[in-house]
Amino acid sequence: MDPPTLLQDVLSMLPTQYAGDVAVIVSFLISTCALIARFWRPPDPASRWVVVWTVVTAIAQARGWNLPAYQPGKRAAMVPTTVPRQTVEQLLDVPPGSTRPGKPPARASPPG
Repeated sequence: MDPPTLLQDVLSMLPTQYAGDVAVIVSFLISTCALIARFWRPPDPASRWVVVWTVVTAIAQARGWNLPAYQPGKRAAMVPTTVPRQTVEQLLDVPPGSTRPGKPPARASPPG
C-alpha cells in the first residue's frame, strides 16, 4: 500500500474535526524537517548525530521535494566546486556534458 492511500485511510477513521489538524501537523513536520535538512550539513559518519540526521532527511523527503536528485538511472555526487566537471564525469563514467544541471543525459544511440 502506498503512503498517500494509507494516510487517506487513517484520516478517514478520524473524526472530521481532528483530521484537518492531523494533516496540518504532519505537513508542518515535513516542512520543518525539509528546512532543517536544507541548512544542516551531513555529520561525520562516526558522529552520534548520524541517526538524527538520517531521520530528519527521511521525513524531509516524504513529499518528494528531493526527487530530482535521486532518480533511477542517474547518480548524485557531492563534489567540491573546485573539481573540474570532466574529472567528475570520468569518475562516474557518464557521457561528457551530462553533469550539467537541467540538461537531459546524453544518449549513446537513439531510443529504439
